[in-house]
Amino acid sequence: QVQLVESGGGLVQPGGSLRLSCAASGITFRIYAINWYRQAPGKQRELVATIGGNDMTTFADSVKGRFTISRDNAKNTVYLQMNSLKPEDTALYYCNARFMINSYWGQGTQVTVSS
Repeated sequence: QVQLVESGGGLVQPGGSLRLSCAASGITFRIYAINWYRQAPGKQRELVATIGGNDMTTFADSVKGRFTISRDNAKNTVYLQMNSLKPEDTALYYCNARFMINSYWGQGTQVTVSS
């Protein structure tokens, strides 16, 4: 069975930080590209960040300079470090793992940025 489990979400004030984790099992983790998506009510799902098997990273313009993505292959875990959070970052954040035709999703973790 393939399982992706997100954690680390919560309530944070504007300007604060959170670190999300995506723990994977049932896949050869090191060869998968890992993506973080987010979706807020009434809005389209948005690709936030990607890290490839080669450790190359990309970010949405809306989060560049504020978010970083990293992976620890020994722990089968990817992290999304979110700094300088804004209310517009509020969303359900999903972890996605892709390799060739394979694509797997976690259940999501809620991030709420509010005073």
